[in-house]
Amino acid sequence: MENELIPIEYFQSENVIDIAKNLLACRIQTRFNNEITEGIICETEAYAGENDKASHAYGGRRTERTKIMYLSGGHAYVYLCYGIHHLFNIVTAPKNVPHAVLIRGIIPLRGKEIMEFRRNKSLKSKNFSSGPGKAAQALGINTKHSGLILNGPEISILEPLHKPNNIVISTRIGVEYAKEDALLPYRFILES
Repeated sequence: MENELIPIEYFQSENVIDIAKNLLACRIQTRFNNEITEGIICETEAYAGENDKASHAYGGRRTERTKIMYLSGGHAYVYLCYGIHHLFNIVTAPKNVPHAVLIRGIIPLRGKEIMEFRRNKSLKSKNFSSGPGKAAQALGINTKHSGLILNGPEISILEPLHKPNNIVISTRIGVEYAKEDALLPYRFILES
């Protein structure tokens, strides 16, 4: 089970909430330039496509950036936030249903020195990889990876080493513009 991949078909379920919750304790592994890094997913947020005011695809928006969200589940959707932070999402649901799960935080597991170099910080730094931009940076993920199929040679999602004990559910962060949809309980945190 240690290196067992989560099948791509799993991400093609329309239940983005369950996927976001079930990704907690799973692992993301990246392989770039012969460097392997891996982290335990400890925080996620669900975005429920065209009906979710916080989603980039709300109202059926299809842009050059969001077209990736309309691919079948199991693709990487990476976008730039505030012009500086690369945010890594996993597209879920069948083709043309633009659901996605934002990976908000990881616990470094493998390739820690590489992560420190990428972040230009010590692992002991507060919130080293807590926050979606920090997590993506530690893993080496950026917008050039948007559209990649997961479990390929560069980005894989692996089964958890242990099932999570406690999961905290809350509202999402930074989506106040979504009004009532900002209050949906779509954020999941692995309690340590």
